[in-house]
Amino acid sequence: MKLVRWILGKIIISLDLITRSTPVKRDIAAQEKIDAISRQLSLYHFNACPFCVKVRRHLHHRAINIELRDAKNNLEHKQTLIEEGGRHKVPCLRIEQKNSKATWLYESNDIIAYLDEELRSI
Repeated sequence: MKLVRWILGKIIISLDLITRSTPVKRDIAAQEKIDAISRQLSLYHFNACPFCVKVRRHLHHRAINIELRDAKNNLEHKQTLIEEGGRHKVPCLRIEQKNSKATWLYESNDIIAYLDEELRSI
């Protein structure tokens, strides 16, 4: 089963690279606003997870620079996801609030909808 997952993972990653779209172009001021917002975000992911690929493709297409944290191969990120997020499930968007607390958002469609809503006015 590990071999099948490994092969499927390589196929998913390859297809992502081959079919990746060109990022949107913005003026410098708009991109700086988006970068300021995205500094409060981090995405916990697995490299070959199809739902994680979906979110990363959206980030790439929309030119959103969010810190990516590998929750499969990095034990520190995995532990943080479990302890603070509540479970070892990806993709998960960590949203740093102004009061230094974090909100954890699971599910790829919810993450994409959140990002689109936050960046709609920019």
